[in-house]
Amino acid sequence: MKRIALGCLAFGALALTAQAEEIGSVDTVFKLLGPDNKIVVEAFDDPKIDGVTCYISRSRTGGIKGGLGLAEDTSDASIACRQVGPINIKEKFKDGEEVFTERRSLLFKKMQVVRFMDEARNTLIYLVYSDRVIEGSPKNSVTAVPIMPWGAAAPAKTAP
Repeated sequence: MKRIALGCLAFGALALTAQAEEIGSVDTVFKLLGPDNKIVVEAFDDPKIDGVTCYISRSRTGGIKGGLGLAEDTSDASIACRQVGPINIKEKFKDGEEVFTERRSLLFKKMQVVRFMDEARNTLIYLVYSDRVIEGSPKNSVTAVPIMPWGAAAPAKTAP
């Protein structure tokens, strides 16, 4: 019974993280067998905050192992989050709460995006990093989204 409850809790936690949409990719290394190594750009919307979209670029290992999902991807990743509409915080969250996760190897490594709130500056902070069961990576990237009013912008200037 305990295992079922833990499984339900784990599934519920996963349901709260965002799902990424692939925007595009570029090949970095040609592989004769299997897909090429790539840099992939993905986008996801923050599941608890309307009006914020994050873009991640990351490496994807190709070849036979990569094509079968058995390769371990590097820890390299970059993130940029932007306000794309009125910001609405739908529910409270804890600093360091996971917003997005994606596996980087078959079992032991994953990439995570976590969120923080800098209340003094009214800014959302997003951090991307990779971790591993035994040893994580110090490679990371951070971005900030100031919470600004959305709507009527200043009128555009016209040329004389």
